[in-house]
Amino acid sequence: MTNVEKALEYVSDGAAVGLGSGHAAERFLHALADRIEDGLNVRGVPTSRGTEALARSLDIPLVPLDQALPLDLAVDGADEVSPTLDLIKGYGHALVRERIVAAAALRFVILIGPEHVEEKVVDYLGRRGKLPIEVLPFALPLVRRRLSALGLSAEPVREGSDLFVSDNGNYILEAVIPPLEEPAGLDHAVRGIPGVVDTGLFLGMADVVLVETDGNVEVRERPHGQSPDA
Repeated sequence: MTNVEKALEYVSDGAAVGLGSGHAAERFLHALADRIEDGLNVRGVPTSRGTEALARSLDIPLVPLDQALPLDLAVDGADEVSPTLDLIKGYGHALVRERIVAAAALRFVILIGPEHVEEKVVDYLGRRGKLPIEVLPFALPLVRRRLSALGLSAEPVREGSDLFVSDNGNYILEAVIPPLEEPAGLDHAVRGIPGVVDTGLFLGMADVVLVETDGNVEVRERPHGQSPDA
């Protein structure tokens, strides 16, 4: 069994499903489209324009978020997963909409594929050394200055010679970070900077992480009521 096949077990007929962005989410979309072709009835809410385009090409029915609340589940990937199921997301630059869709879902399911287990399943968030931060364009100089005061260097993501612009019309900074023993403290400090829209720290949000290794899927579930700092 693959983690995508396991994730499909959480999708009931008539469900409203948040559709994540990135390679893991793309695999899920293809598998979901096969189930829809076999008669499964679902409504999807995409987290990015790229996901929306792929879903439409696969004939997955899409609806606006306000027509699907609350979502039954959201399925997405992650760039890092800690032992407490806290996450770093956003390497694909869709973090804000991913958080909104995840927050709107009754269950948030994360897929980790076998080719990424060693780099993505970490003992402390920050092992890969990078934290995406979405920033209002006007605030970019201030945010970089305040991040520097926190001891963090951060460079804007570029697309060719231009700054990358998110689906929300904002810039993405990639901050260099150490392994974080207390990620909530950094998240609070960065969010407190005027002009920061969101960070890639998704703390206390994942309900289930499906880690695939050698044809087996390990199901990791957050204990009910566990806080982000537990």
